[in-house]
Amino acid sequence: LVQNKRILKPDSIILAPKDDLLLDVLNELEFKNIKIVSDFEPIQVKDVVITPTASLNQSSTAEDDFPEHGLLVSDGEVTIWNQVDSQVNPDIIHRIGELHGQIDFFHSRFVPLLEGNFAYNKPFTVPIDEYCTFLNVVKALGPKFVVPGSAAFRCRDELNFLNQCTFPITQDQFIRDLSMFCPEVPSAPFFPGDVAHISIGEIWVDKQSSDFVRVREDDSHRIIFKPNAEVPSIKTQTKDLKKYKKEMGVVKNFIENSFIAKILNSELLSGWQHWQIVYQLEIFGQGDSQVWTIDFGQTDKPKLHKGDLGKINLYEGISSSEMSGLIEGTTSWDYVTLCGNYRTFNNIYRVTDGGFELPPEDKSNYALEPLMDIFPWDKDMDRRKFMRDVQRWKGNA
Repeated sequence: LVQNKRILKPDSIILAPKDDLLLDVLNELEFKNIKIVSDFEPIQVKDVVITPTASLNQSSTAEDDFPEHGLLVSDGEVTIWNQVDSQVNPDIIHRIGELHGQIDFFHSRFVPLLEGNFAYNKPFTVPIDEYCTFLNVVKALGPKFVVPGSAAFRCRDELNFLNQCTFPITQDQFIRDLSMFCPEVPSAPFFPGDVAHISIGEIWVDKQSSDFVRVREDDSHRIIFKPNAEVPSIKTQTKDLKKYKKEMGVVKNFIENSFIAKILNSELLSGWQHWQIVYQLEIFGQGDSQVWTIDFGQTDKPKLHKGDLGKINLYEGISSSEMSGLIEGTTSWDYVTLCGNYRTFNNIYRVTDGGFELPPEDKSNYALEPLMDIFPWDKDMDRRKFMRDVQRWKGNA
């Protein structure tokens, strides 16, 4: 983009949240005129005022720690608000009302994504509390018109089974629920290529009338929520036999020569031992899988055992392509946990003489997966991931 002046004009302003990693990426890509936005700080762009709404992602209860703002856009006559994936509280709604009165057109969150539930063996049920907050925001905001916004994506064809357990709410379902929960607010589906005509007295959506983008194919049937559909086995993504043999060599060398030493040096070792955990690591290649097991319940020092021990309390299954990527530092958990080739579960309890003990709900000190501990999902991993993308983009520019 920087090198193509027809797309990005030299005097263009790049709006960015205050995030060190994102700003480093933009600077590395040689973007200029970067303006860091702040909550509710208006930005004049010709005859339009853009106002970022607050990001609450940095709160202690948020799942993500990166900033994510919504955007208010006003030309002085009408105002739209794109919530994006931002969290909303009553103070934010009150502030929006103070600034612009009644919002004319609202892009609302509508689907609580279940992206990580498959990999982590979590329930495939609609998070009702989260979904209700989306409806409550519309009710409290009271806009003149609302459309479902965000989540306009699906997984690749080879990962279609993940589509069926990731999107528990469709646009039509949200519109239907909203019509009963908030009947006073008109609503309609909204897809790429649709054009919203917004004026003081009238609002309507003109389907697929954009002159630069269209929905090429209505494949919405691919994301119908059916979490009990067929699930394929984990399998390496490496097709080339020579590369596959090399990757398996990397994986076996790590497991047989480094893995147990890292386990014994882990701060989580005492927790695994206390709960008598039998841990199994299963590596999936082009054909059959291979299993290694560690019994943390034995009295002597834990050892790596090739094969199954007849009991599993903590399990990690991963493809050889993703495992070698973690070992060599060429991938990240952000990709590994969402590509369908990593799966984990735990069934943890402790047996004593005449006793059976269940752990507390907070399992962070003993149920963390060993691979997650050895290859920590931290800011350094995220930085390496994004900087790899930066170099790839610059090489293809």
